[in-house]
Amino acid sequence: MIRRHALALLVGLVSPCNAALAQSPAVPIFWDEKEQVSRPDLSGRERIRFLTTTDFAPFNFLDANGRLSGFHVDLARAICNELKMAERCQIQALPWPELETALDQRQGEAIIAGLAVTAANREKYAFTRAYLQFPARFLVAKGSPLDEPFDKSLNGKTVGVLAGSAHEKMLAAYFPGAAAKPFDTTGPMLDALRSRQLDAVFGDGMRLSFWLSDAAGSSCCKFAGGPYLASDFLGGGLAIAVRGDDPQLAQAFDFALHEIGVKGIFTELYLRYFPVSFY
Repeated sequence: MIRRHALALLVGLVSPCNAALAQSPAVPIFWDEKEQVSRPDLSGRERIRFLTTTDFAPFNFLDANGRLSGFHVDLARAICNELKMAERCQIQALPWPELETALDQRQGEAIIAGLAVTAANREKYAFTRAYLQFPARFLVAKGSPLDEPFDKSLNGKTVGVLAGSAHEKMLAAYFPGAAAKPFDTTGPMLDALRSRQLDAVFGDGMRLSFWLSDAAGSSCCKFAGGPYLASDFLGGGLAIAVRGDDPQLAQAFDFALHEIGVKGIFTELYLRYFPVSFY
């Protein structure tokens, strides 16, 4: 009974995406267009400098010409445009270990690089609401009859999952009827799915979407069911961090993210970098 209730909560967490799921490809929706989000006054600010890295493609990376590129870079620019701060907006790349120090020393105003929204970090920083979350997804072979409700259709089926991962724990908690087969690495697990040695694979939807965008994955397999979000296992998603003494800036970013969402700008950015949607 507890497991069934937990599964209902799990599915309920993805309800903001239900309307998008009817589309192809599906796009996550985190903002209600009817929600009123106020625009803080930033007229007195000389700049907004976003701090990021270059080693987290497709979020932030150097392109073939050595230019800083990626989803986070374009999202930061879109935020600045919404806040009428484009001419005072800067984006600087630093090594990951230097980001927090740079923010603390006021070398920048915000980190947009996937800094974890943990209890410890909340004591130091103010965060925006999540602008992207990473759902768990099932991969199955094309033509497979497996589909929702997966808590029933997976009974006795062999499901590949990375050993020791949050997804392995999540599979055991929410789909106890599945026969989990742990793998140490992703490659052999996906090969086993292609050769029909597995009935399904359960893992990080974003990373699995990259495989589906290649010929090897797209020729054999597809997403089925889901997406599944569970913060206890997968965290709260991506958010922008600012110094704890600057909550107004986080509120301004929330306003901009809301506008980007309801205007369709987020959809365009998402599909630019994730053409095979992981939702």
